[in-house]
Formats: sequence, structure tokens, C-alpha cells
Amino acid sequence: MVVGAGLGGLAAAARLAAAGHAVTVLERSATIGGKLGRFTRDGHVFDTGPSLVTMPQVLSDLFAATGRPLEESVDLVRLDPAVAYRFADGTRLSIPGRTEEVPAALDGALGAGAGAQWASLMDRAAVMWRASEQPFLRSPLAGARTLGRLARRPADVAAVAPWQSLRGLGSRRLDHPHLRTMLDRYATYSGSDPRRAPAVLATVPYAEQRFGSWYVRGGLYRLAEAVAGRALAHGAVLRTDCAVRRVVTTGGRASGVELASGDVVPADVVVSGADATALYTDLLTADRRTRRVRRDLRRATPSLSGFVLLLALRGRTAGLAHHTVLFPEDYDAEFDGVFGSAPRPVADPTVYVSAPDDPALRPDEDSESWFVLVNAPRHAPGHGFDWDEPGLADRYADTVLDVLARRGLDVRDRVRWREVRTPADLERDTGSVGGSIYGTSSNGARAAFLRPGNASPVPGLFLVGGSAHPGGGLPLVLLSAEIVSGLVGPA
Repeated sequence: MVVGAGLGGLAAAARLAAAGHAVTVLERSATIGGKLGRFTRDGHVFDTGPSLVTMPQVLSDLFAATGRPLEESVDLVRLDPAVAYRFADGTRLSIPGRTEEVPAALDGALGAGAGAQWASLMDRAAVMWRASEQPFLRSPLAGARTLGRLARRPADVAAVAPWQSLRGLGSRRLDHPHLRTMLDRYATYSGSDPRRAPAVLATVPYAEQRFGSWYVRGGLYRLAEAVAGRALAHGAVLRTDCAVRRVVTTGGRASGVELASGDVVPADVVVSGADATALYTDLLTADRRTRRVRRDLRRATPSLSGFVLLLALRGRTAGLAHHTVLFPEDYDAEFDGVFGSAPRPVADPTVYVSAPDDPALRPDEDSESWFVLVNAPRHAPGHGFDWDEPGLADRYADTVLDVLARRGLDVRDRVRWREVRTPADLERDTGSVGGSIYGTSSNGARAAFLRPGNASPVPGLFLVGGSAHPGGGLPLVLLSAEIVSGLVGPA
């Protein structure tokens, strides 16, 4: 039994069905995909969640394990440039899609020596990657045993540098402030603050450069459809509009789920793709076995959320990259607003624009469909920020459009219509508590060990998805499904 048809749940279902299990997937909404969603209107098509594929080998492994080559299921396109940056002082920087071309691009935009410094940092990140990929990213989280795997070679511990923050790593190794800002941004890939996130997150740009930045022709939602197709091809059953009220236990072991209708569906194994906080708070009866996990979730810092604009635009934008990031003058003010004691929408935020040049996503050749994202505090009425305040969403949408205009992308007179998505909407649509995109953040040296493991303390209950180990983002979500499939084993 798989609870949730997000990408993690679908990938687990596909792997387990291919291994011979009889699998049923229960999804509370009318559509699959979870955060990997889609919105369509008047011929404009938008991915509403992830917009970038990295580590495509993880996708290839999934499709190979379920009996069909990846290239027969989706059309992956390598992006070049991988991303375009615009800084507050007017500097523009396009990062090439090929690693060997990056240093020259950095030297050209930031001055001689910038490329060599970044390359040196990526060499350090490569050592971190080799030390952590197998014992951490591709293995179950197992407390002291996980630390033991990491500590078999003291040099590996030194490489990972668990005592150092990502900001600290950048401050020591990068002279140019724009290089430091680039590195800081990768903390947000795990919903975190670079001032508190671990230095090992330098492996994120390393993996992005080494394995490439990719797009799925037709939109990333096609990934959800393709993975669901692999599960169904192996006999899995998918039930939408089927909300789960609680996980049922018998004799101390997970034995099925109770639906919102009151029906009980038995199962030998339950795999939860639901938000981990929601699982341990709402779907499981609190007892001594889950006490430590619930305590760790309370101690962990929730990840940031996102405020999204889907813009249906008239006309085309000359020279616009697939991914564009527009930085503010004061990046730290953004993290103060999101993670500070008085969380609030950021007045001058970093703005991310995804503008795929894909005919499948627009009604005609004189249109564009933009996904615009700014980092935002989670929805927490009563003890944080309330995104349901009347009129707030539209006012802040206007602010974001004004910020874009000030930074050289003025599309205000080109907007046919816009769709606004707040953290409160994300919570309602996906069940992610507070609209936190990644569950818990990576803030703090112990953050990775506060994230719930894939095997719960309740026998027969397993966790997949971005709020469980090894974390958020498409490749890690897929790795969580691979780990759980290995833990459950063949039928």
C-alpha cells in the first residue's frame, strides 16, 4: 500500500510492483504528481513544482529497474546555458551547460581568477561527493550506523566538514561576492539558510555541473505520468480522490490504512509518501516508538516555502534563458525574512524565472508561459505568518512583478492573466505542513539526522518523498524510493 501519488510514492510503487508485489496507490487529490504538478488554461501550460532535472542517472536507474529505457518514456534535453544570473549591480552571468566551459564564463563576467576559484571549490565538492554519495544519499538513515559508515575513513569526515556552514566554505574559498552569492543560493535547494546549512551542500552545484541540467520536453509533469505508467504496467492499482485518515496497526505492526470514508484497506506493508510531519502527527497514533521522531521533527527547522506566479504572457522575450535568477542587493535580508523570529514576505526577494522555450507549453508562437518563484516563509497562522490574510496574495504578486521590472524584466503590460500560489495553497494542495517545500531544512549540523528515516519505528511502515531521508529535490526523492524498495525487498 502506497499513500500518496507524488513522485516518491509513484517511484516506490513502480519499483515494488516490478519486484512482484501487489501494489495499490492511494492519492487524496484528483491528480497524480504531488508537488510535481501541472496547471493549464487557455493553451498555457505550467509545471507548478520542480522545473529542473539533475542527476539523470537516477531516473535511468528507475526506468531500467522497471523494464523500460528512460529515453523511450521521456525526452530529456540538456540545457545550455544551465542558468543565467543577474546581480543587483548589473552584472550578468550565464553558466554554460558543460563543466569545462564554466571557468571561462566566470572569468569573462567576474574577472580573471574567478573561474579558477570556482573550479577549485568544485574539486573540493567532488571529494565531498565521493565521501557521502554511497554511505548517505544511497543508504538508509540509521543513526549511529550512518555516522559509522561516514567515519570509516577519517579523511571522508574531514572532506564533508560537518562543522562548517556553506556560507563559511564560500567565505574561505571564494573572493568575489557574486561567486559567494551563487554558492549561497544552493542552500535553497534544500529549503535552507546558507548561514546555517552544512558545507556539504556544495555537492549540489557539483552534481549539477557534472551530470548536467536537464529539461523534459513537454514539461516535467510528464515524469510523473511516465513513472505512473511504469507502476501501472506492472499491475499497480492507482486510486485518486482517496484520502487516508490514519495508518492502521495490528500487533504493533502496520497492517493497512483507514480511508476518510471509514473503510479499512489491509496491507502487509505501508509506504507513506505523505509529508512526514503530517504522517507522525495526524496519521499515526502517538506512542513511545514514535516519540523520538516526533521530538526530532519539533526540533528541526522547517524548510522555506515558495510564493509562485504563473504568468500567461503575450509576446516573446529575446535572449531569455530557460532558467534566470535575479538577485537582490541584500541576500541576507531574504533569509532573515524567511527564517527569522518574525517571518514575513521578503520586500526585495531573489526572483527565479523558468521560461521554457517549448511549443507544448504555449498556445501559439507569440506567447510565453512563465513560472516565477520567490522564497517565502511557511504558512503558520497564530505563531508565524498567515498567507491567507485577505488581499495579501495579490498585493505581493504586484510587488514581485515590480521587482522584476526594476531588474530589467518588465512584463507587466504583457500579462494576459496570472495565477497566484501561496504557501497556504501549497499546504492545501499537497498536504505539506505549512507549505514547506522540503519538509525540514538542512539548517544546523545535526539537521540531516533529524530528518525522518525511510524505515519508521513501526514495523511494516516506510517513508519516501522529499520530507524523508535523503531529502528534497527530484533525484533525492527518487533515491528515497530506491532505498525503500531495497528495504522491503522482492515479493
